[in-house]
Amino acid sequence: MPKLEQPYPIQTSDGFIALTPSFLTMSTNHVISWLIGHEPKPGTLFPLYKLFCEKDLIKVKSAISYAVKNKKTKAGLEIELLYKGTSEFLCSYSVHPVFDSKQDVTGVILCFEKAKKKRSVYNLPEHDNVLDELPEGLFTITTNWQISYFNKTAEKITGYKSKEVIGKYCWEIFKSDICKNLCPLRKSMNNSETYINQEIKIFNKDGTRQTIIANTSVLKNRLGEISGAIETFLPVQQKTYLADTVKYHHSFENIIGKSEKMQQLFAMLPDIAESDANILICGENGTGKDIVAKAIHTHSMRKKEPYIAVNCSAFAESLLESELFGHEKSAFTGADRLKIGRFELAGTGTLFLDEIGELKPELQVKLLRVLDQREFERVGGTQSIDMTARIISATNKNLTKAIADKSFREDFYYRLRTVSLTLPPLREKKEDIPLLVTHFIKLFNKKYKKEIRSVDTKVMRFFRQYNFPGNVRELKQIIEHAFVFTKGPVIFLSKLPDFKEFNTKEQQLTPQKTLFTVKKPGKKAILHALSLCDGKRQKAADLLSISRTSLWRLIKKLEIE
Repeated sequence: MPKLEQPYPIQTSDGFIALTPSFLTMSTNHVISWLIGHEPKPGTLFPLYKLFCEKDLIKVKSAISYAVKNKKTKAGLEIELLYKGTSEFLCSYSVHPVFDSKQDVTGVILCFEKAKKKRSVYNLPEHDNVLDELPEGLFTITTNWQISYFNKTAEKITGYKSKEVIGKYCWEIFKSDICKNLCPLRKSMNNSETYINQEIKIFNKDGTRQTIIANTSVLKNRLGEISGAIETFLPVQQKTYLADTVKYHHSFENIIGKSEKMQQLFAMLPDIAESDANILICGENGTGKDIVAKAIHTHSMRKKEPYIAVNCSAFAESLLESELFGHEKSAFTGADRLKIGRFELAGTGTLFLDEIGELKPELQVKLLRVLDQREFERVGGTQSIDMTARIISATNKNLTKAIADKSFREDFYYRLRTVSLTLPPLREKKEDIPLLVTHFIKLFNKKYKKEIRSVDTKVMRFFRQYNFPGNVRELKQIIEHAFVFTKGPVIFLSKLPDFKEFNTKEQQLTPQKTLFTVKKPGKKAILHALSLCDGKRQKAADLLSISRTSLWRLIKKLEIE
């Protein structure tokens, strides 16, 4: 949630941008689209250079870094905004961090308002508020406890429409048992402090009761006086693997993940894409090396140029040279016409060399020469052709070991890996499984024209234990197998494939005999889950597919130390 420590009134003339810490677009409003001339798509790099002149870019990035690092609002700033890359006008702006339910910063909101000290000839149009696009419910109240703003996510969670609640007292809508007494909003108003992860029971419009986790803070005017309060909230029972929960800050292009390793990757990819360096992507089979390569090309300066992929293990050694460099007519037996190679087809685009570790040393020498001299000749030809493509390569082999046993040239290795990326296997980022399951459910619903909404909790428990030797590709195949046989809205264990086909000798798990497949976990399961999660209750609760509150109650009931 935005921690509004500094005064910043929300007005209909303001411009908003929501960005990830690595400057990927989360959302923008009509003002920003009007200024830069187009609407950036979520998940793509926001073109900062179109909105800020070069001298101000460092200031803006510094303010964003401050908000992310310190988890605090940076306000009272001024900057010159560009109108369609040319005209400038003075604006005041602030940067507000956005938090998830665990109080990790997932992005920032940049808010702009025309400064009155310098008149602009441009009139900023009205817009839909970017806060409507936030993944958590958000509402604000006045000092009289009347609701002044209610975003679309809050509408979805509670069932109330904004027009039904604006102007009403917040306790009339939420009807919580702590309203007027222990309400965190009241605490914030009284103490001018922020309260996070407050568990509250509320009533929805249809009368059903649900538990939410809320974060509250005060709003102040430009004189520093409290003008109201703000609350963001998420329902406790919201499962990350239901079909509508994949959010843009958990992905980059078609790469999905919220784990620490994937967040580190997402932070690196924009800079890597903007550069023109050769990239070497390492990782086990099924980790998505080809998807990362395509994402880098899509976000690079070469995105409008060709993207050519070639699997170096798919061709016989005698044909691979011809595939890469092309050949002249009559260059060898069967060459009855001129053939354009992949290097030439790539032009000024990107050439992706998959399974580069399979190349024989003889061809490594030829490719090394091409990378050094930036030119090549077709097989059987004498004319030099400029090599202008960017090279991205990938391998599942340990190239350090291959260099040691002389099967891979060290000089060739260093030409390929100006920048090196290593993709983690799925067993090392199991917190990404719910998001991936959601992604594949959405994908196969479209492919098979079904309306499957989720997987059964027992399926998710099994996925959390299974080691996935085939990584993300294997998970995708498992979900597709289940889609073929599932008739209803939920995938059950019985619809999964026979895991004897998937398990390794070291891992003999079956869906029917896993420790966490019981509806109500016992003392043994809880102790084992806590052990696996280093005593962290939230992670243990996720592993057991129960809420943190339920886990706490079971620990107390079973007298677990």
